[in-house]
Amino acid sequence: MAGVAQLLRVRPQASDCAHPHCVGCEARRMGICAAVGPGFLPRLSALASEQQLATGATLFEEGDAAESVYIVTHGMLKLYKGMVDGRRQVIGFMVVGDFLGLAFGRLHLCTAEAVMPSSVCRFRRQKFVELLDECPSLEREILHRTSTELAVAQEQMLLLGRKTASERLASFILCLARRLRLPDDQPFELPMSRSDIADYLGLTVETVSRTLASFRRAALIDFDRHTVAIRRPRQLQHAAGLTEGGSPCLALS
Repeated sequence: MAGVAQLLRVRPQASDCAHPHCVGCEARRMGICAAVGPGFLPRLSALASEQQLATGATLFEEGDAAESVYIVTHGMLKLYKGMVDGRRQVIGFMVVGDFLGLAFGRLHLCTAEAVMPSSVCRFRRQKFVELLDECPSLEREILHRTSTELAVAQEQMLLLGRKTASERLASFILCLARRLRLPDDQPFELPMSRSDIADYLGLTVETVSRTLASFRRAALIDFDRHTVAIRRPRQLQHAAGLTEGGSPCLALS
């Protein structure tokens, strides 16, 4: 199986981990745990509990008390905000290794929902914050990720405000491939629905489907319902409105 599932089968060996709880963790090398030395890893692991999520299950809802923080260890989650008239805006997709839930205030500002069978490592917020005081490398990693999220939010404003439909979708595909750390020509899954992609990019479902079809006709990508492979990365980068060597995704720049 290609894509997300293939990525998730890459597990570290027991010798790579400092604590039994972390053996086999899919996010060990990609999440914030990579910033924690062997001396602190047992402490971090002791604070963690695993939570499984079925497709469509909610991890937390907008307005819930922000009592925990999370690392995605399997699958994918979407983040979205609701509007009073029932509409929603998807504001991001969280993949293996991503950290979420560290709200600035006491309440979550968005809803987190699994788009495929997923799991997270859960930490009580207060205990986690206390550990940050004792582990500067972990605190620096959280600061780095928070700063990156601000930059990504600015990029999303550009994506929605200035780019065409083709540029938005090409940027989305390239960015997701980079976040999954896959070679350019390796197929990967798009487990989210066309509606989710449309809500994230500010497009209609019909426009998403039509643009994907045009990319396939131009041999930029191959895709079926939930799998895509980038066949001509340079041309797709051009379709995204990017200069040579430009990054479609600030999260990995």
